[in-house]
Amino acid sequence: MTVVPITSADLDAAEVSWFAALCSDDYAYLGVPDGSLRSSWAHCSKILQEAEAQGFRNILCPSSYQVGQDTLSFVAGCAPITQRINMLAAVRCGEMQPIMLARTLATLDHMLEGRLTVNIISSDFPGEVADSAFRYQRSREVVEILKQAWTRDEINHQGEVYQFSGLTTDPARPYQTGGPLLYFGGYSPAALELCGQHCDVYLMWPEPKDQIAERMKAVHAVAERHGRRLDYGLRVHVIVRDTEAEARDYAEHIVSQLDDEYGQLIRDRAHDSISLGVAHQARARDLADRFGYVEPHLWTGIGRARSGCGAALVGSTDQILSELEAYRKMGIRAFILSGYPHLDECRSFGTRVLPHLNTCSLPEIYGRVPSAPPMTPLANGERR
Repeated sequence: MTVVPITSADLDAAEVSWFAALCSDDYAYLGVPDGSLRSSWAHCSKILQEAEAQGFRNILCPSSYQVGQDTLSFVAGCAPITQRINMLAAVRCGEMQPIMLARTLATLDHMLEGRLTVNIISSDFPGEVADSAFRYQRSREVVEILKQAWTRDEINHQGEVYQFSGLTTDPARPYQTGGPLLYFGGYSPAALELCGQHCDVYLMWPEPKDQIAERMKAVHAVAERHGRRLDYGLRVHVIVRDTEAEARDYAEHIVSQLDDEYGQLIRDRAHDSISLGVAHQARARDLADRFGYVEPHLWTGIGRARSGCGAALVGSTDQILSELEAYRKMGIRAFILSGYPHLDECRSFGTRVLPHLNTCSLPEIYGRVPSAPPMTPLANGERR
């Protein structure tokens, strides 16, 4: 397996993040709608506050056109009800005029006092089926314009999609020096080129470790060609229990009422359902054993009713810790986790696994914001 160099010498800490189910992706039984778990401000903000209380360092706030909450409005609303947790806002490039987007994100960064991170997305808009090369070109230009707006006095950009000359940027400076960190996931050559040249954290979905290592090696080569180094992240579900048998039983429990035809409808409704990354998740399911495991602790059953990230780490506390350590030794330092239902599994991972991990905030490691004091447990088991 290839071990990829990462940016910082601080190799002992990882950014461990949770997931806010903004896109109606929360279930007691996978694929069975539950009104109490629907995507609402009340439910999703409760997940975020629980993640902060448990000590997670960031939380992914996804974006969808079909269902759920608006990402940037949600992040803004959560700014005054949180104190420590970063927020990873998913931004679909081209959805908003890029200079207006730069101002919006800068404003959010000030509201969060430097706790904003950004997940760059390049998928189609409603009714659009665009060529992959065009979508990544559009994203590239958006990122280049964001960086100009956040670091220069004037924007000058002449691209295939956007053209601007001599536009002043005041007051678009974010709270963080240089702007929020950019997280990015994509599998095509154009995606790797964009990430290697402009982004900070390359996100991957779960696959067998040798395939993940090859993907890291490919994007590392692109970044090295541009004189850069990246951090690497894994977006994966997790089921952790006191014993492996209990974890496996729970995995079977959450799909016990799944209708596979309805699961296919759930997968197909997503705008990324025909992407190369989703195809790799389907391939992992095809390679899995009869119980759905493509590796001893990597279960692909989640992908039966979910587009995108379609596998879960399943095991006891010690086994999950060992899996995370194996990924960390490969050079992965950002973990974006989730589980069903999200509030319960946030507590399960937070109480069983998180106390044993040395965690960090990547914006602090990168020097974008001053380092905060370490989190300390409260009397009721929470952290501040």
